[in-house]
Amino acid sequence: MEFSAVNTIWVLLGAALVFFMQAGFAMVETGFTRAKNAGNIIMKNLMDFAIGTPLFWLTGFGIMFGGTGAYIGGFDPLVRGDYSGILPAGVPLPAYLIFQTVFCATAATIVSGAMAERTKFISYCIYSAVISAVVYPVSGHWIWGGGWLARMGFHDFAGSTAVHMCGGVAALIGAKVLGPRIGKYTEDGKPNAILGHSLTLGALGVFILWFCWFGFNGCSTVAMDSDAAVYSAGNIFVTTNLAAATATVATMIITWLRYGKPDISMTLNGSLAGLVAITAGCDMVSPAGAFFIGLTAAFVVVFGIEFIDKVCRIDDPVGAIGVHGMCGAAGTLLTGVFAVDGGLVYGGGFSFLGIQFLGVVSVILWVSVTMVITFYVLKHTIGLRASEEEETKGLDVTEHNLASSYADFMPMVFTGKAQGQAEGAGADRVPVEKAVPVEHYPSSEPASADVKLSKVVMVFNQARFTALKDALTDLGVTGMTITQVMGCGTQKGHVNYYRGIRVEEAALLPKVKLEVVVSRIPVEDVIETARKALYTGSIGDGKIFVYDVENVVKVRTGEQGYDALQGE
Repeated sequence: MEFSAVNTIWVLLGAALVFFMQAGFAMVETGFTRAKNAGNIIMKNLMDFAIGTPLFWLTGFGIMFGGTGAYIGGFDPLVRGDYSGILPAGVPLPAYLIFQTVFCATAATIVSGAMAERTKFISYCIYSAVISAVVYPVSGHWIWGGGWLARMGFHDFAGSTAVHMCGGVAALIGAKVLGPRIGKYTEDGKPNAILGHSLTLGALGVFILWFCWFGFNGCSTVAMDSDAAVYSAGNIFVTTNLAAATATVATMIITWLRYGKPDISMTLNGSLAGLVAITAGCDMVSPAGAFFIGLTAAFVVVFGIEFIDKVCRIDDPVGAIGVHGMCGAAGTLLTGVFAVDGGLVYGGGFSFLGIQFLGVVSVILWVSVTMVITFYVLKHTIGLRASEEEETKGLDVTEHNLASSYADFMPMVFTGKAQGQAEGAGADRVPVEKAVPVEHYPSSEPASADVKLSKVVMVFNQARFTALKDALTDLGVTGMTITQVMGCGTQKGHVNYYRGIRVEEAALLPKVKLEVVVSRIPVEDVIETARKALYTGSIGDGKIFVYDVENVVKVRTGEQGYDALQGE
């Protein structure tokens, strides 16, 4: 076989980009879940690829491509057979092996997000091994290895069904068998929103995936040595990008209309939904077809995620079932509608669409049966779900002995002593006789009982901070303590939605808390000044609290009471 350098480079480029999708999935899943499980999710995504690679080499590749059987390829451990009949033109076996390996790992890692925050790590690793070694390769053989679906004319160019729907169905079964996270549903079955800890990470993951999808779809041409291949790759880049962008905009508009505000996390899911849906037919549809596939995917992902969450009561923290399962199926079916050659809208009739439907149903049945067996065996042997205590503490600390994945962002308190520092003594302490001189040296007498000290605490909207600070300064208030806080009043904050679910808990809104202790200035003047500065007439203007203060001590000078509050 004569090798083609350009084709080989193209396939290896695709393999590298699809591998980098693991980072995208890791970021999306980590961002859409809670910080106490971030390390566990990173570990699962890492192990999906690390476990899947040797197993696909041992059994998966042979099952997928090692024969011409209708339902299974063959058994070829270590990939030693002759694959010249299935290799793309000019592409050597090692290049094609790594190309297919990264696709296998992608199917496995889809499940991680749907089962996040409550799955035992060892059980997840076993699941990952099963899907990589057997489940994905068998259905992959039907579609890409010359199996019965391929012979019928089933078309899934880059894996809407073979990869994404396979992973999405496995995610559905896994999340259902596993059960919802603690606190996800009320006793009457009403869903509660459990917010992810970092939309920034989630958005980064989506951008990584969008970028890598050009390799996922575009490099699946496995050729660039002819004018036809070059044109096809260009068209695939266009249809892939257009479907994703259309789905993103449509999802934003849908959530804006349904929830009153454009939902960020659902819109990010919309981008992935468009990418998943176009993957099956990106080579067969025109840009117009890609537009309608992306538009359809937006409706599928929004209402699909709501259906899974609210009607089926299946807890899917990242929306993997809707994005990969539902949109994978929808995109495969829509290929039968919008394919320029043989699609329904181009006069091809229902024959091609029927074959696409048969392929989707067949893969759903295969993955469902095998995953039900896998997850129930795990559940009744070593256990599938973490204990209630482990889930509450977080899987980072219980599964990996990791106190936090964000150690540098935790408050650090120094509890030791500097070298050579005596107990109770500090190298930077200034003796009282050398302190900054003051006209009135402190007495040790407590504050006089006839001096009124009052603490005024104000909690208000951030937008009014400057106006209040300036007004109090003009009044003569000399000392303030300002804190950024979260809170709500009697209105329980504004009505918020997260991924289509109303946040029933009190919405904690960002506020500013300003504290002053006054003695010389009448408290009534401080209150009236604050009211005028903070008033807008709207709900949420804030509240003012007044407390009696027993005493005040200035640390540097030792002054107490009224004297401690005066300037020098």
